Amino acid sequence: MTSRIRIAAAPISWGVCEVPGWGRVLGAGTVLGEMAELGVRATELGPPGYLPRDPAALRELLGGYRLDLVGGFLAVVLHKDPEAALAEAEESAALFAACGGDLLVLAAATGLDGYDDKPKLTDAEWATLIETSREIAKIAERHGLRTVLHPHVGTQVETEEEVERFLTDSALPLCLDTGHLLIGGTDPVALAGRHPDRIGHLHLKDVRGELAEDVRAGKLPYAEAVGQGLYVPLGDGDVDIEAMVRSVHEAGYTGWYVLEQDTALSERSPEDLPKREVARSLAHLEEIVSRLAAAQ
Repeated sequence: MTSRIRIAAAPISWGVCEVPGWGRVLGAGTVLGEMAELGVRATELGPPGYLPRDPAALRELLGGYRLDLVGGFLAVVLHKDPEAALAEAEESAALFAACGGDLLVLAAATGLDGYDDKPKLTDAEWATLIETSREIAKIAERHGLRTVLHPHVGTQVETEEEVERFLTDSALPLCLDTGHLLIGGTDPVALAGRHPDRIGHLHLKDVRGELAEDVRAGKLPYAEAVGQGLYVPLGDGDVDIEAMVRSVHEAGYTGWYVLEQDTALSERSPEDLPKREVARSLAHLEEIVSRLAAAQ
């Protein structure tokens, strides 16, 4: 039934993250192989350096697992030193396009390590952020890619106020990440209802509400919360995944549904844990899609 929508995965569901000291990192062969075994046919790229940056090598690697490339995540500082951000965007966009991707998922990094602190921007810095994101979208478009802005915990576009301000000041669509939005204080279903024409990409996550509240209140560092099980398989947490899927489906969304359960693996974590949890998310999504189909 999930063939009726376009399903993709991401290495972060296997604990692969760009944050130093995040946790145990499984090899690319394990991660891509398990995606293929689960029947997933596309993936986002993951953090820089995890998969090959040479287009020929990346195409060969993904092709060996019969995986297409959706595109990739690019977290860069947008509010200062635009030239550096544009150079990073040029390199990433060229790679994504050369390997068949069609999407650049942009996040407004703080320039600090991790996702627990962020500076408050001046109006001038915010204006630079908006202009830099616009220029990055132009770069991506020259490579045949769409750009979406990803509201993300610990970035300059995180809270509901920041998300709405971005939507007012920028023409870029959003990557609607159900988990990061909820942690940042935004109801993702309500956001999709307010701005159905601005949803350009979808990351499906489920989270435990009480841990999300602790992160939002500054009582618990983000990475520590992830280690304590902040993210859970779809259907096990406090995001209304079915309402989310129904909302974007009824609004005419035809893009990717990316399963992204941010995971941090310890040395004691069972090696098959990510595969088992992604399988549970896939099964839950299949049930939702089946109900949608039956209601039509």
